[in-house]
Amino acid sequence: QVQLVESGGGLVQAGGSLRLSCAVSGRTFSDYRMGWFRQAPGKEREFVAGRRWIGDNRVYADSVKGRFTISRDNSKNTLYLQMNSLKPEDTAVYYCAASPGVGPVMSAPSYTVWGQGTQVTVSP
Repeated sequence: QVQLVESGGGLVQAGGSLRLSCAVSGRTFSDYRMGWFRQAPGKEREFVAGRRWIGDNRVYADSVKGRFTISRDNSKNTLYLQMNSLKPEDTAVYYCAASPGVGPVMSAPSYTVWGQGTQVTVSP
């Protein structure tokens, strides 16, 4: 059973940067669909960025394109989300998600495993 543990959240001023990490354990398939989602208070969970573990195809939400970068370190079994030029509207709990094989990267219900989330707060 795959387990995901996020870290790296915190409080940062607008314009600052954070890097979120998602440690992946128990991986039994060679390829996973991986995604970052976020949920602000009173709002639906929304897609932020996604990729397959194998290859270099990455997908971003329009709201973060050019500011966020999703990457992975195969040797450390870790997924990252580098967040630059942060804005107050980026404030949310950020979740890492995974699902074996191919599928809709941007669809939250299609993911089978979720981390516990890490809080990101961006002050004006």
